[in-house]
Amino acid sequence: MSSEPRFEGVKVVVIDDSKVIRRTAETLLKKAGCKVVTATDGFESLSKVIEHQPNIIFVDIMMPRLDGYQTCALIKNNQAFKNTPVVMLSSKDGLFERARGRIVGAEHYMTKPFTREELLNTIKAYVLDVKEATH
Repeated sequence: MSSEPRFEGVKVVVIDDSKVIRRTAETLLKKAGCKVVTATDGFESLSKVIEHQPNIIFVDIMMPRLDGYQTCALIKNNQAFKNTPVVMLSSKDGLFERARGRIVGAEHYMTKPFTREELLNTIKAYVLDVKEATH
């Protein structure tokens, strides 16, 4: 039983204009012990990222006003968050989207719909390894 990674205290921000995606991610992550904050678009997310200082950020690419690429670039341009992993979420699984995500500083790319395992494995890869290395 104890082989299950511990996600308690991992702070996650999920930015997506889809209520279904936000609610799904929030439910799955909270069940695993994460603290989750959601935002409906890039503008709303910026103040939440600054306020909550997340360990990892999931951001949808296609959003009104400020898209995922712009949001990621703004987060990564802030010195306080340049090392915070950003994961791009998209319903498209294209090379162009992946490349563009890398250009703006995203660490990872996930195709929607995602599974619980994909979400938790991504956090395990980008957050838990870092936490274990610093303790």
